[in-house]
Amino acid sequence: MGQKRIRAGGICALALALSGCAPGMAGNRAPADMVARFKTPDAVQIAKPTYAEKLAANSQIIQGLSRRVSVLPKDGVSGAIASSVLAANSRTAEAELRAAALRAEAASTNWLPRIGPQISLSALGSVAANLVVDQVLFDNGRRKGERAFAVADVDVAAVSLAQDTNRRVAEALRLYTAAAEARETATLGQATLKDMSHFEWVMGERVKGGVSDMSDLTILHQKLSEIRAGYTAAIEREATSLSELNAMSIQPLSDLRGMPEIPVTAGAGEPLIVVRAKAEKTRSIAAAAVERASILPALSAGGTIGKGSSLGLNIGSDQLLGLGTKASLEAAALADETATRKLRQAREDSIRDLRRLEKQISAKSRQSAEAATLTGQAKRNLDVFQEQYDAGQRQVMDVVGVYETYARQQQSQVALKYDVIRLRIEMAQIQGVLADGSAI
Repeated sequence: MGQKRIRAGGICALALALSGCAPGMAGNRAPADMVARFKTPDAVQIAKPTYAEKLAANSQIIQGLSRRVSVLPKDGVSGAIASSVLAANSRTAEAELRAAALRAEAASTNWLPRIGPQISLSALGSVAANLVVDQVLFDNGRRKGERAFAVADVDVAAVSLAQDTNRRVAEALRLYTAAAEARETATLGQATLKDMSHFEWVMGERVKGGVSDMSDLTILHQKLSEIRAGYTAAIEREATSLSELNAMSIQPLSDLRGMPEIPVTAGAGEPLIVVRAKAEKTRSIAAAAVERASILPALSAGGTIGKGSSLGLNIGSDQLLGLGTKASLEAAALADETATRKLRQAREDSIRDLRRLEKQISAKSRQSAEAATLTGQAKRNLDVFQEQYDAGQRQVMDVVGVYETYARQQQSQVALKYDVIRLRIEMAQIQGVLADGSAI
């Protein structure tokens, strides 16, 4: 029994000595613990940062995301919408980020010896329980790759959280924009309906007096039906958009008025798809390192403590070597090049999208200004026709035709104005500047 205790102690001492050769094993931890034990109760205790906080402080991607500032005015309509929908966010991506951080924390100690029980039933019916100790001496960088993969996975999860948050704010802004456009369209439709109803009454009186033909009155009836249908559809679109917006916000936003302001430019921030590609590149390289190391043989020391204690060195790999080993190693070596090309493609796609949105915003803004000018011209033409009609120089249907042109120009101006807002929302979402990174 004494020899077994001596042998067991020797195995544990050897495992601890071998673990000291692994990276991250700090001999400085003992003095820190010793100082902590001898602190007086009145000593000022400084809270140690958690592993997740250390991880965030050392990650360039997470730090870059946290420094992003929202372009939405805090005291405007857009800011009110963003704060309301984010307060009601279930934040599924946040839970995934926490899980990734815990996996990274677990992987950070994978260089330590692995100790576990081994229980077996002998042939005579007795139970033998041993303690298995295993310490990797050389693994071709596998455990280092596992730690790098876990850390990169946290970065990917952080980008996913930023994308999810910006996507939610963008969707809320689109819903409010649709509601505001439908509300303004309904207001125009109501005024048009009122004016056309007057023209219908005038034409009805003229038909009763035998001055005009019944076909003109029938045409006005048809036009009124179309205007009434458009007015009803606009009211329904407003109600639907507001109902959906209220469902995703912490408080009702039906009473909110005004146009959303999105003062964004193409250089507001690095596109999130590019940031994600960077994080995925690091993760892919780490995964390739793990895959390569799993093919090559590794050296470890270990043994069992208990009945039939043993100690020895082991050489082996997770996969058997074969004719395809060389091709597998070459495929793993191409991970860096593949990830670099994906990053380059993501950067190209984002630049194309931003340039497209820039040109579309410029074009729509110009078209909106032109529509405003044409609306003013149509209004002046309508006034002239109205004066000529009052003087008996124009027929009712002549005035109706000019009025329809004026109404169409108003609707076109409204549609172009809100198209610009939607394009700005898309640009801000691509760059991830619809919410403060520190708040995310």
